[in-house]
Amino acid sequence: MAGERFSFHTTGIADLWLCVRGDFSDDRGVFAKLFSAPDFKKIGVERPIRQINHSLSRAKGTVRGLHFQYPPHAETRIITCTAGKIYDVAVDLRKDSPTFLKHYGVELSPQAQNSLVIPEGFAHGFQTLEADCEIIYLHTDDYVPESEDGLNVADPALGVAWPLPVSGLSARDAAHKILAEREFTGIETG
Repeated sequence: MAGERFSFHTTGIADLWLCVRGDFSDDRGVFAKLFSAPDFKKIGVERPIRQINHSLSRAKGTVRGLHFQYPPHAETRIITCTAGKIYDVAVDLRKDSPTFLKHYGVELSPQAQNSLVIPEGFAHGFQTLEADCEIIYLHTDDYVPESEDGLNVADPALGVAWPLPVSGLSARDAAHKILAEREFTGIETG
């Protein structure tokens, strides 16, 4: 039967995976298995899911991010777009990584049946490519405001080419300084 497994694809950044789900569609619609602990353990997701979040962004072009948490509350995140289409971005913040400050971006949508698996030590953000985009986020740690930080979505040091003009930034996200204006040397992992 089609759709029994997840397929995981490398992204060019170690430990960052693109997951494509099997096809469980028929004339009634679609069933989507978003997570299976044994399958995700094969790519290093060993901590249990502690929190599941949902967001709805009404306007096309809205950017949320680039958010992360410092250890000991660093978290793996599994990002799935359940309505609409988004451009999802992960930035490697691991201090000793050969891809430090490099990013990976990919379109996520229900039609593509894909998710981005973002390990600890990465920042995450996305831009809506359509109106009324819904996202489900699985997290391996709780949200801890004192451990949270973010990167400026327009930081030239990151070079993220957002597909649309950036709009809809929260005041908090718009206030993040660019790396040249702050002391950021990366996140210790391991």
